[in-house]
Amino acid sequence: MKTLLISTLILFYQLTATAQQNTVSGTVQDNTTKEILPYVTVAVKDSALKTLVIAITDDHGIFHLEKLPLGKMTITFSFMGYQDYYQSLEITPDKTQIELGSIILQTNSIQLSAVEINTEKPNISLKLDKKVFEAGKDVLSQNGSASDVLNGVPSVAVSPTGTVSLRGNSNVLVFINGRQSGLTQNNALDQISADQIDKIEVITNPSSRYDASGSAGIINIILKKNKKSGFNGQVRFVAGSPNDSRINPSINYKSNKINIFSNFSIRSSDYIGLYTTNQSTVNNGTTSILNRVQNENRHDDGKLLYFGADYFVNEHQAITAAFLKNATHDNDKTHLLYDYSNADAIEDSVLTRKGKSLEKREYNQLELNYTRTFKQKAKKWTVDVQYDWWNSNKNWDLSTQRLLPTTLTYPGIRTNSTGSSKDFLAKSDFIQPIDSVSTFEFGIKTEIRKVTSDFLAEEQQDNNWVVYQNIDNQMDYTENITGAYTQFSDKINHFTYMIGLRTEFTRVSITDIKNTYSDEKKYNKLFPSVNMSYKFDASTLQLNYSKRINRPPLYALYPFNELTDLNAQYIGNPELNPSYSDIFELAFLKTWKKLTLNPSVYYQREKGYIQDYTYRENDIFYTTPINIQYETRSGIELSTLYNPLKWLQINTELNFYQYEQKGSYMQQNLDYDGKTFTGRLNAQIKLPAKYSFQSRYNFRGAQHNAQSKNAALQSIDFGLSKILLKDKATLVFDVTNAFNLRQNKTTTTGTDYLFTENSSPNAARYRLSFVYRFNLTDSKAIRQASSANRN
Repeated sequence: MKTLLISTLILFYQLTATAQQNTVSGTVQDNTTKEILPYVTVAVKDSALKTLVIAITDDHGIFHLEKLPLGKMTITFSFMGYQDYYQSLEITPDKTQIELGSIILQTNSIQLSAVEINTEKPNISLKLDKKVFEAGKDVLSQNGSASDVLNGVPSVAVSPTGTVSLRGNSNVLVFINGRQSGLTQNNALDQISADQIDKIEVITNPSSRYDASGSAGIINIILKKNKKSGFNGQVRFVAGSPNDSRINPSINYKSNKINIFSNFSIRSSDYIGLYTTNQSTVNNGTTSILNRVQNENRHDDGKLLYFGADYFVNEHQAITAAFLKNATHDNDKTHLLYDYSNADAIEDSVLTRKGKSLEKREYNQLELNYTRTFKQKAKKWTVDVQYDWWNSNKNWDLSTQRLLPTTLTYPGIRTNSTGSSKDFLAKSDFIQPIDSVSTFEFGIKTEIRKVTSDFLAEEQQDNNWVVYQNIDNQMDYTENITGAYTQFSDKINHFTYMIGLRTEFTRVSITDIKNTYSDEKKYNKLFPSVNMSYKFDASTLQLNYSKRINRPPLYALYPFNELTDLNAQYIGNPELNPSYSDIFELAFLKTWKKLTLNPSVYYQREKGYIQDYTYRENDIFYTTPINIQYETRSGIELSTLYNPLKWLQINTELNFYQYEQKGSYMQQNLDYDGKTFTGRLNAQIKLPAKYSFQSRYNFRGAQHNAQSKNAALQSIDFGLSKILLKDKATLVFDVTNAFNLRQNKTTTTGTDYLFTENSSPNAARYRLSFVYRFNLTDSKAIRQASSANRN
């Protein structure tokens, strides 16, 4: 690995040892809001209108054109929804570096007909510290939720239970518009309509600007912005089988001084799950067999409200205030059947358990933002304050009966879990350009989080309820994180680099009223990052390094176990420590007229790696998270985008990696090394009469560790869309998990047991949606639940 890094650094040095070129630079802004405009097409043409150089503005609306000849030329700026802008320029031997300052684009008063998104932006772009994937107008990204969109992003996968992973690693941090949000917790991504998403940023090696959390990296979901004056919006209706009914209106208003945005969502969804277990255990030399079947019917009702406003104080100052409320009410029913027999398959006993669960969750978020820009381009100061508070209440009622050899009704059991949280966050960032290519940046952040959770289990005795197995406790969790960072970026001809350093001090306290757990942990770490990039004419080479931390989530710390299953329980581990990762990545992006190629190689070493450990005690299987010594991963990834014909687009993704795990727990050696492979094939066909068809095949290879083996997993999704009513409406039909292929099979082995589980939490789903847009024809112009003031 060291040889590869040294060779690459030498290559970067050799490539940058070139003479300075004739250059033209500046920024592009909206004429009304003065908002910077990224991805504006900038072209320079000679007197014969031949294109000499073409580029797009970056995330800060900055353009920088090089290798221009001497003489008179015309520079043009074009962007969807704005009038084209032309300006003459002349480069002479005495004036080889031209600074145009701010270019102001006027909005186009004529409504635009629908255009293809890939004519405005590349589907994949490689920035200095991230990859950017345009959400586009593919069929499977219109009808579903944010989870469906993420399932189509290279390197990213969402499991049937809603777990997001990056390159097979679930220790990933998910942001909304660059911020943590309640919409990324407890499967709430399902509440975000797919057509609200503008683009997805995949940051496998985050710079120091970002939080150090998430050993796999960061996924940043960027929601759309409203760029159209006056009232506009859309309303979406969805119906599905199993039941998936949604109504999602969005209304926005924009003027010179204010931008009001709102998004509402009402959802009613049913999920059908099937779980089976085949288990063999040995007790004192006697083998017992268990066949377990669990049928699950889950019903979720959800309501989401998000509204706010941007107030433009003047040309350089803006204030944003927004409020989010996400309330869900779940009604779940489960039926478990336990069939016990001996080694000769002679039935011993049969038990059945029925459970009913009612859960209410309510999440609230208040956010404030102040943004100050300056006459100097890219200079910016932001202040963000966010306050979150949520509460939840979940009740289980369980009834158990023995059917064989004789009937017997066991006492009823009920559990209650109540939780609440308060989370305050404040941060400030400042960007100071030194010159047209060099930038210095620094920021501070503090977050205070307090969570309380009560858990009570009771058993019925006659007409009374008594505490069951002494399960009655309350746990308090407090987390304080204070951080600061600084970073510097510069550009030398085609070579760009950014170096940064972040420090985070964390203090965690866990206590309970029984004094069973009382622990306080403090840790302060430095997190350096290095991002280097070299741009060729139509390609980019990139080398990145970052240090990351993976803090245990709350569910992994709480030692409260639900009693739904007689045979298996999950218990959190209050002694769990964070893990630390060092991540290296070398990536390349090459674009031709019809093909985009994006290969990369990566290496990651995670110290204190967190994984689940299963053990057997009193004939019950317990699973708990633990720290092992380390895990290393090294792999190669390849993403391609191919447009052989105007009506056909093919996207493939391949990821092969090998890993090594080392550690022990409960005197059991957990050392293991293995290899695995993931892949995705996506095809989209544009048909006559404004029809579009898309299909997607997903594959995940078998995965192992010292205790368990996950079999290969595959799934198929497809959809068909039709644009109606003069491009103001769209009708979409899609199928996810077609043929019920997405089933997770796990085999776990111990010294005196072997069991195989097959899980299918979500059956095949069929959906039909209709969306109508008013006062606009291009849905990319819709501002929904996002802030124009945030990076």
